[in-house]
Amino acid sequence: MNISDKKARAAKIVEILKEKYPEAECELRYGGDAWRLLVLGRLSAQCTDRRVNIVSEELFEKFPTARDMADGDLAEIERIVYPCGVYRVKAKNLKDMSKMICDDFGGVVPKEMNELLRLPGVGRKIANLIIGDVYGLPAVVADTHCIRLSNRLGLCDSKDPAKVEKQLSEIVEPEEQSDFCHRLVLFGREVCEARNPKCDVCPFADMKCIK
Repeated sequence: MNISDKKARAAKIVEILKEKYPEAECELRYGGDAWRLLVLGRLSAQCTDRRVNIVSEELFEKFPTARDMADGDLAEIERIVYPCGVYRVKAKNLKDMSKMICDDFGGVVPKEMNELLRLPGVGRKIANLIIGDVYGLPAVVADTHCIRLSNRLGLCDSKDPAKVEKQLSEIVEPEEQSDFCHRLVLFGREVCEARNPKCDVCPFADMKCIK
């Protein structure tokens, strides 16, 4: 399939998903606060969004700002984030990234990829989440749902996050990229499950997919 065909296929998939999921938004409850989304994004690694949202209630009550967390007790942060798994690493990342945001960026979460990647525990997935959701710029969040479904729907041919991000950024219109990724998450959870896809109710039944 050439690039023009892939762009046409992507556009059709985007429109179908927009019709099925008109409200596309991040399921992490961050209240429009970039620092909070960074924290939630880091906690969500190997953990469900639902659990992260529950844990974050106490976390943000104890540490409502980046400065509070930067100055906070590491053991207390570890205690709170324990249910999210890998708690020692995550807690240290949260404290260190908060300190860097305060000390190096004047308390403002940067919107440039290279600056976001300087923050402890932040990779391209979290960085793109910030760029797309907070700053409204083109960004592809290549998470497990995005990688799996973009391959299954014939838009990508790689399981490597960086390659999927690049391939999708070339065929999905810039203004659609962030919401497209959120819709893929919803579609993956509701219809196109990894092991038991509900093909009988799939809106892409007339499009050849790769199972």
